[in-house]
Amino acid sequence: MRIIMLGAPGAGKGTQAKKIAARYGIPHISTGDIFRANIKNGTELGKKAKTYMDQGLLVPDELTCDLVVDRIQQPDAEKGYVLDGFPRTIPQAECLTEALEKLGSKIDYAIDVDVPDSNIVNRMSGRRACVKCGATYHIVYAAPKQEGICDACGEKLILRDDDKPETVQKRLDVYHSQTQPLIDYYTKQGVLKSVDGTKDLDEVFAQITQILGA
Repeated sequence: MRIIMLGAPGAGKGTQAKKIAARYGIPHISTGDIFRANIKNGTELGKKAKTYMDQGLLVPDELTCDLVVDRIQQPDAEKGYVLDGFPRTIPQAECLTEALEKLGSKIDYAIDVDVPDSNIVNRMSGRRACVKCGATYHIVYAAPKQEGICDACGEKLILRDDDKPETVQKRLDVYHSQTQPLIDYYTKQGVLKSVDGTKDLDEVFAQITQILGA
């Protein structure tokens, strides 16, 4: 079962990807993890990626695709995998399709966790993070025992810059221009399935398992 997770930042696709991986016994593969592992292990691909990251540049599509294709050929991904955060653009999707064809493989499902922008802005602007231990809370869904104070270490909680409404909206604009076209791309391939991401976590997961079967 080869799955791609799609959805705007803050839609909850990472959480669902982890649940899918645990349920079906397949690896949850995120590009961030792949970059870190390759850099840590000093692989050729990792060294190339690091030169871009050190300059604060995005790793080029072709290199990102090579890293992902290398990862999905590892023994633990034999029965399938869940890709989270890749592909982000049409060129990345085309590169992946081409690479999989060469391996005699293809994507089985592209699952879009659909959440309206307004919900995401509200969701993310309600997040609070502890500056000291990194614990995260939500003022509505996972509030700390004492307002503005971390349960774990007693430090002050803050609204991170990237969770501020104006920043979230900018990220959503980028998503719509770059990543939204993937919805059309995978619809044409006949593998796109959409779930209502406004429901609670377990309900969203139930929708996904219904699509995947079992």
